[in-house]
Order: sequence, then structure tokens, then C-alpha cells
Amino acid sequence: MSLTRSEIVQCFEEVVMNRRSVRGFKPDRIDPEVLTRIFELAQRAPSNCNTQPWQVHVVSGEPLEKLRQAMPANFIQGKVTIDYPYEPKYHGVYKDRQYDAADQMYSSMNIERSDKDARAEVFMRNFTFFGAQHVAFLFLPDDFGLREAIDVGMYAQNLMLTLTAFGMASCPQTSLSFHADMVREVLEIDLSSKLLFGISFGYENTEDPINNTRMGRGELNETTVFHR
Repeated sequence: MSLTRSEIVQCFEEVVMNRRSVRGFKPDRIDPEVLTRIFELAQRAPSNCNTQPWQVHVVSGEPLEKLRQAMPANFIQGKVTIDYPYEPKYHGVYKDRQYDAADQMYSSMNIERSDKDARAEVFMRNFTFFGAQHVAFLFLPDDFGLREAIDVGMYAQNLMLTLTAFGMASCPQTSLSFHADMVREVLEIDLSSKLLFGISFGYENTEDPINNTRMGRGELNETTVFHR
């Protein structure tokens, strides 16, 4: 039985509203057939001239565990390689939102602002993928630029919404791009592919207090202007 238009809208609204960044995952792996279907649907994302510039490497099992072991040590030793500049300099309302997000996350774990060691420990969980059993690394051919990177962003949103629809969770991570050379080496990827970011995903661990965080959004009039 096909859904009515209003039922489709309602389902879509639920998916959009339920998608959020999750930072604690169960040790369960996704069935390979389900995994394939998720990425088939994500592939329906739009792109300029239908170029589909995203190069996606979905990592599980032994290769993922190798990265999970190596990334934290790599970061601590200062062995950071980034394909694209990362210089976030937020100001005004953007800085306010950044601080609010951090405060909410650390508050959910009862970590005070002054507890630098505990905050650093939470940050390092980025490099163990928050316990996720799957990570998608999103690359871009090195001769492409900003406009094609935007296409990869649209693909990423498609992927995360699809994961939500299948009852799974995800977290996009700029931090994973800090190890571009290592990821290429472990996955045997050519240097012509440049790493934009990664997405850890799987089944949410609802018992992890970090997942109690619920980030809000600004009022529509803060970001959107209707010209009528």
C-alpha cells in the first residue's frame, strides 16, 4: 500500500528531526546487505552536472581496528596531515553556538570547563570513532575544488538521513581528516584522492551519557530571509 503525500511528509519530518550527531556506539555491526542498500540510496544525492565527485571508502573490521589503534597515537605524537586547510575562526553568533554546543556536550558528562584533562579525553574519542564499527571516509579528486566539495556535503547529508531512516546513528567528523596520509596508507588509496572528512556510524549506545546531548537550532529568521 502506497503512502499518501501527508504520510510521506510526516515520515520525512521524523527522519530530519531525529538525525543528530551521536558520539557513542554499540559494538554491533550492520548487516552487509543493509549496508549496501544504505549507500545505494545515499548515491542519489545531487551534484553539479551530475559529476558525483564523492569518493567514499566504507571501512569496517580489521582495517577499521588498525586505524582505531593508530590514530590516537598519531595525534598525540603530532603526526597530523591535512589535505584541506582547517582554520576555524568563529565570531559573534557563530562563536556563541560553538561554545553552547561544547557546554552542552561536556555538561551531559558532568565535566567542568576547568577540567582540561577530562575534556581532552573526550576529544580523543574522535580518533577511536566513538566505538563505531563503521566509518565512511569521504574523498574528493585533487583537481576538484570548493563547488565539488559542496556536492560531497550534499552526499553526506543524504547518507546521514538514510542511516537515520534505517534506525542507525552517525557523526560527521572533521577531526578524521587530520590523518589523511594514514588513512590513504591503510586503505591503499592513491594520493590523488584528498580526504575531506569522515562519518562514524552504526547503532547508538543509548547508555553512553554523551548521547544525552540534544543540540538546538537557531530561529529561522536568524539564518533565512524570504524575499516576497
